[in-house]
Amino acid sequence: MLWHSPSKSLKEEDTLEEFCKEILTEWLKERTTDAKGMNDEVEKIANMIEKQAQIVVKQKETSEDDKQRKAALLAQYANVTDEEDEGEEEEGAQAASGITLPTDKSLFKNVNVESVMNAKKLEREAMKEGAQKKKEQDKLQREKDKLAKQERKEKEKKRTQKGERKR
Repeated sequence: MLWHSPSKSLKEEDTLEEFCKEILTEWLKERTTDAKGMNDEVEKIANMIEKQAQIVVKQKETSEDDKQRKAALLAQYANVTDEEDEGEEEEGAQAASGITLPTDKSLFKNVNVESVMNAKKLEREAMKEGAQKKKEQDKLQREKDKLAKQERKEKEKKRTQKGERKR
């Protein structure tokens, strides 16, 4: 730093002009070294960007067999959506009864629907049982509260009767 270590020491015979020139020359030296450092950083960043641009993502090659399977699945799902639009009434009746009929056009049987429906049915039954238990517990609690209230009334009545007898 210029302020900490000047090349010349300040003497009385030095003029102000010489001292200012020395400060300016040192400042210019520092400024040029800072600019070179910035240029180096810019060059490094530019090189990194160029390397990234050279990296090419390889396209995944799919076999003819995979393409045929994909086309068959897409065609099946396209048929399913068309059938859903045409036969919504039939599906409503089937869903209400819990019966699913396999179609001849499908490539595989969808067992997931059955398992989901069974799981929902079990969940509904569990909820019904829980609600029934809670209803019974509430009823018992009301009866207990009623008995406790009645006992408090009887105790109060006895206490007041004793107080009247003593008078």
